[in-house]
Amino acid sequence: MSTTPSAAVLVIVGAGPRATGLLERIAANAPELWDNGRKLIIHLVDPHPPGPGRIWRHGQSPLLRMNSMAEDVTMFTDETSTIEGPVRPGPSLAEWAASFSEGSEAPRHAPHTDPADPDVLAELRTLAGTDFPTRRAQSAYLDWVFRRVLTELPASVTVEWHRTTATAVSDAPDGRQLVRLSGRTAPLRADRVVLAQGHLGSAPTVEHRTRAAFARRHGRFHLPPSFSDDVDLSALRPGEHVVLRGFGLAFIDLMVLLTEGRGGTYRTESDGTLTYRPSGREPVLHVGSRRGVPYHSKTRYPLLGPRPPLPRYFGPGAVDTLIAKGRPLDLRRDVWPLMAKEIGFGHYHELFHAHPDRTALSWPEFLTAYDRFGWYSDEMTALTTRAVQDPADRLDFEALDHPLKGLTFATPEAFRSHLRDHIARDVARREDATHSADLGAFLALLSVYGQLPPLVTAGRLTARSVADDLDGWWHGFFSFLASGPPGFRLRQLLALSEAGLVHFLGADLRIDTDETTGTFIATSPTVPGHTVHATALVEAYLPDPNLDRTQDPLLRHLHRHGTLTEEVISDSTHTHRSGRLRVTPAGGHVIDAGLGGPHPRLVALGAPTDSRAQAAFARPRTNAPAFRQNDEVARTLLRSLSSVPPSRPKGHDGSAVGLQARVGG
Repeated sequence: MSTTPSAAVLVIVGAGPRATGLLERIAANAPELWDNGRKLIIHLVDPHPPGPGRIWRHGQSPLLRMNSMAEDVTMFTDETSTIEGPVRPGPSLAEWAASFSEGSEAPRHAPHTDPADPDVLAELRTLAGTDFPTRRAQSAYLDWVFRRVLTELPASVTVEWHRTTATAVSDAPDGRQLVRLSGRTAPLRADRVVLAQGHLGSAPTVEHRTRAAFARRHGRFHLPPSFSDDVDLSALRPGEHVVLRGFGLAFIDLMVLLTEGRGGTYRTESDGTLTYRPSGREPVLHVGSRRGVPYHSKTRYPLLGPRPPLPRYFGPGAVDTLIAKGRPLDLRRDVWPLMAKEIGFGHYHELFHAHPDRTALSWPEFLTAYDRFGWYSDEMTALTTRAVQDPADRLDFEALDHPLKGLTFATPEAFRSHLRDHIARDVARREDATHSADLGAFLALLSVYGQLPPLVTAGRLTARSVADDLDGWWHGFFSFLASGPPGFRLRQLLALSEAGLVHFLGADLRIDTDETTGTFIATSPTVPGHTVHATALVEAYLPDPNLDRTQDPLLRHLHRHGTLTEEVISDSTHTHRSGRLRVTPAGGHVIDAGLGGPHPRLVALGAPTDSRAQAAFARPRTNAPAFRQNDEVARTLLRSLSSVPPSRPKGHDGSAVGLQARVGG
């Protein structure tokens, strides 16, 4: 007599876009790797809805927007994806939104359902590919992607959502994993567990706790690094002077919430500039940072020439060569010149192909010479000077990285005038297709970013270089160039400056406290002698992942019990504790200190890991690292779950909600 094999069980902690991407790859690979005669039960554990998860949940301010154009957001693999599993193309956010346009001939993407929020539906009906969508629109897209993935799973695979938080994972005597959930008595019994919680909060550092204690003593306000849409800003009073440390996307979100979010509006003047009409409820914002300028505006034009064939100088072969050197590497000295040359290639490829009238050599002639020279060589400088006549068309990373270096201003008004001009010129350049070479550089920047993980996991970078160059300088420089706000946000910043509600502090911002006045003191060498006293301090940047200080109860439990290991890079000159959890380069298995190696049944993906926070969704046709990892992990999971002995699992408490037990087609 034959018996039916019992179900294998997979628990995924987190149900946001990273978990959704993994499910999509499970669905794509299941026809090859899963026996449809055996059941696979997948439990999703997340208090927030599957698809969007916490970060992209619908329940956030409708004023908040993405910093990517709708056509630059996808959750699907394409012809550029170097994966072992099958490519399954799908619509970008823009292509999906087009199906809601009235009178549009765009195809409807199953399962088609109008968003419940009428404001989101109205936005989707008019959303252009070059628009920057609201986060609520992205939430609707991620919800649809999740529902589509469910229909693509084979009949033998079911998904159950538990609207709660996982608090512990432990080993059962039979080798399974026991996953304990908040508010439930019976654990889930799993053959494999994936941690995919995404971006997580961290408890304040010693410095931030000290600032908070000062604020409490004097009845002031202090906000540590936080996710902007999660915080309560109601304690900031109208007219109160607030110092914000950080000039990136977190600052932009806070700026929006403290101005438009308090009833202010913008009026477009006849010359196209904006005028802010205050509500009278806004605080007064003083902003500064290490660079002292906002992140560069996002480009809003397509390539005008052919797509640059990337990678050319910093691809897998170059990385393998660096690793094979067998000696410690310094990122700035040994690696960055290759990275810079790759980014330069993207820039000049577009310049020569799209704007040949601004070049003095043919592209083949330039490329032949470019191939031979190092980025920082005198020969390269001579080549670019001869071939590219306008200095504004040449790529100068040092000038980009330190726009205020060597500059001082006698008065805050003089600096304000300079920075307003800098911001206006940046926005104009990023929206003028005659500067489309900037987009070529951006695409090469993404390519470079995707090549770094193997170099890091090989352990060739010195501890000091990982700390200062990789996690410090490179992460900040990449974000500064590639992760800035839409141009309209910087126009709003200029309007708020003109209205006297935003003031600029400068670079290398220093924060002190005055016990006598009970105020935070902000100074910058950009405006020597200028001091701002404020009754509130906001750390306008996101919290870094940190296992010791994580606010996630499951990671905290696993770390305290030795199941998770912090990435610690040490050599004879330095020890760097990154705060990230260690995983294997292949398969993403966590490194279990008790086992002295990979945990065979526990995998972690994404932001908290030492894979350096690969984004869960991506720009189309960029061979996204996260999609490659999702495919690899999905195939590994399906193979390992297929090998689980068909013994009957003990049931869970049956309290899954929100999804039908049967999904798939």
